Amino acid sequence: MTFWLWLLILISLVVVISLLVWSKQNRQYQSSDSVAAAYDAWTNDRLLETLWGDHVHLGHYGNPPQTRDFRTAKADFVHQLVSWSGLNQLPRGSRLLDVGCGIGGSARILARDYGFDVLGISISPDQVKRANSLTPAELTCRFAVMDALDLDLPSSGFDAVWSVECGPHMPDKQRYADELLRVMRPGGVLAVADWNRRDASDGRLSRLEKLVMAQLLNQWAHPEFASIAGFRSNLLNSRFCHGPVETDEWTKATLPSWIDSIQEGFRRPGAVLSLGPGALIQGIRETPTMLLMHWAFASGLMQFGVFCCRSSTHSADDSLLG
Repeated sequence: MTFWLWLLILISLVVVISLLVWSKQNRQYQSSDSVAAAYDAWTNDRLLETLWGDHVHLGHYGNPPQTRDFRTAKADFVHQLVSWSGLNQLPRGSRLLDVGCGIGGSARILARDYGFDVLGISISPDQVKRANSLTPAELTCRFAVMDALDLDLPSSGFDAVWSVECGPHMPDKQRYADELLRVMRPGGVLAVADWNRRDASDGRLSRLEKLVMAQLLNQWAHPEFASIAGFRSNLLNSRFCHGPVETDEWTKATLPSWIDSIQEGFRRPGAVLSLGPGALIQGIRETPTMLLMHWAFASGLMQFGVFCCRSSTHSADDSLLG
């Protein structure tokens, strides 16, 4: 056999094995432990970091979207959310909590470019360990292991709260909203960005959409997605909400991220192969979910929602005391 035939056979074998693993061994949500275990594994195999860099979130490609470097688009996403939410109006030295910080990519930008004093928290001990190792000592940025539904932090302790693509892992969306707002001081700013499902009021899921949705939930340890309207209601209904809640949809601006994330494997084949043959199988194993994510966001089954709440200087409780 020729070299190219052997290579084709090898690639075909890898694809078949990866698809079998994808279809038979999902990462269905069981508890917060299953989320932590998934992110520990993704952190330790280094494939996600190799392909996505230190920003474990989608990129912003402009509106209308333009061709961008994948990692530049990810950094631009941080700046876009800072500007849209009004976080850039806070003074340097403001305390910011990053809920679901990943390996600290966004936290480092927030500390370096905006002067925030950042605490990043993750349910994954290995993510926190990696975030600390990547963060220069001179940055006002630290990280801790913590559950977003049970923040071991005092109420009103932060000037700003930031959370990107964390909500899908939360089984209790109302408690998630409550905790984000509880730790934010009166006069603070909340900035959230998330993967959201189409609202029920906009139509039932078709049979195909139900099948796709099941995979989007089970493959990446998601108990459920909120809709944009649903999570806005969670924020407004929280007893810790003391200001208006604004939302926007950034689906078009972030959509190229999914195909770009797959193409990164072809742009950096040496980096992937340097991680060993398991990384290649793992990369191919994740590809069907990324393609389904692209289809879901492109078709309207999923939407990329952003949320901000700029609370009043005095809470309702303060006014009662006054």
